[in-house]
Amino acid sequence: MQAFPEFVLPPGISLSDVNGGPRLELALRLAQSASRTTLRYFRTDAYQVERKSDRSPVTLADKEAEQLVRSMVAEQYPEDGILGEEFGSEPGSSVFEWIIDPIDGTKSFISGVPLYSTLVGLTCRGEPVLGVIAIPALGELAIGIRGQGTWYGQGTGSGKVNLAPARVSNVNDLAEGLFVVSQVDNFQRRNAQSAYEELERKSYITRSWGDGYGYLLVATGRAELMVDPVVNPWDVAAVAPVIVEAGGRFSSWAGEYNIRAGHGFASNGHVHEVALQALKPFA
Repeated sequence: MQAFPEFVLPPGISLSDVNGGPRLELALRLAQSASRTTLRYFRTDAYQVERKSDRSPVTLADKEAEQLVRSMVAEQYPEDGILGEEFGSEPGSSVFEWIIDPIDGTKSFISGVPLYSTLVGLTCRGEPVLGVIAIPALGELAIGIRGQGTWYGQGTGSGKVNLAPARVSNVNDLAEGLFVVSQVDNFQRRNAQSAYEELERKSYITRSWGDGYGYLLVATGRAELMVDPVVNPWDVAAVAPVIVEAGGRFSSWAGEYNIRAGHGFASNGHVHEVALQALKPFA
């Protein structure tokens, strides 16, 4: 079984009490524990693929990892709400809600492609304050903490990895940039194929390295633009603070900072307005 490292933030990095305080430590543990659970199944025949009502795939790995995260949250913060892709919403009595997707990119996962991600987000009064993107099969992890920046690391094996600051790229022209998407035909679901074609023409290179991995590429300066025509809150609640705290921009296609709009995109900030011009008519 492939191992997933333990990622460590440097001393002095924390959320304020009003933003969740010690939940920062839990967020890292949730992402790491869920990642290790998914890796037990990755590239094995230990699961069957089921189809949900919308025909999207789900596996035992999705369900087991989400159940683990839910149990860990309930044990430490039973007053917090939680929203996940597989088991829906459990309202809480506090101002905090965990929004999780243990396998974002299930199609990649079941295909044996190592670009699926584990997403853990935390909102306070509906606003994202913390997000973790982990790429279990590649040993990568980024955490965005409101007011404290984005931190990134990559490692192999079961050792410890110290996280270091992450920043978006300085590329200011999409003609020199990398544009990534999750699935090209999703643009057709929003009648926005022409927007995709426009952005592809304007970009130096286009690749379908999408889902949480695409957002991680933007946050770490390896891509300039990631666009999703169709998203749910669990797809973007974690990625929004990772992007913003790395110096980039995340918005809906209408240009609003909104994780519940049903569409979204992220950029290094420099190319955001160019992309928004192409996408806004289809919001």
